[in-house]
Amino acid sequence: MFRKIDDKTFASPQIELSDVAEAQAMGIGMIINNRPEDESPDQTPGAEIEAAAKAAGIAYVAIPVTHAGFSMPQVEAMQAALAEAGDKPVLAYCRSGTRSTLLWALTQARMGMAPDQIAAHAAGAGYDVSPIMPQIDFLAAQAR
Repeated sequence: MFRKIDDKTFASPQIELSDVAEAQAMGIGMIINNRPEDESPDQTPGAEIEAAAKAAGIAYVAIPVTHAGFSMPQVEAMQAALAEAGDKPVLAYCRSGTRSTLLWALTQARMGMAPDQIAAHAAGAGYDVSPIMPQIDFLAAQAR
């Protein structure tokens, strides 16, 4: 269920409380929730995931992304969360894992990763970043 984007980052569709134990067993150091609360009636509330994560010794951050798109404050928050996690792996989730992967991609571009490398990592995890490639290119060019 957890898809490996790079050596430090995994993306996932909505996780359940039982998935926190799997994340702990994998050595995940932080869970990033990219899903807005009450997006659908069947999603596990972020507060419940946060409590389970903290009980398991895993940091938790909520950076909700709606279908309206991405903003620089979200990219900056993701960059800060990844930095805070240090060398520990991170698990980011949303409804399907796509928004988490796209936010990861924008963050990597802002930090200077080459757009083709970003696209290759995302594709390796089964995600397509082509819808935001102009933004990735823009951020990567600014990082140079």
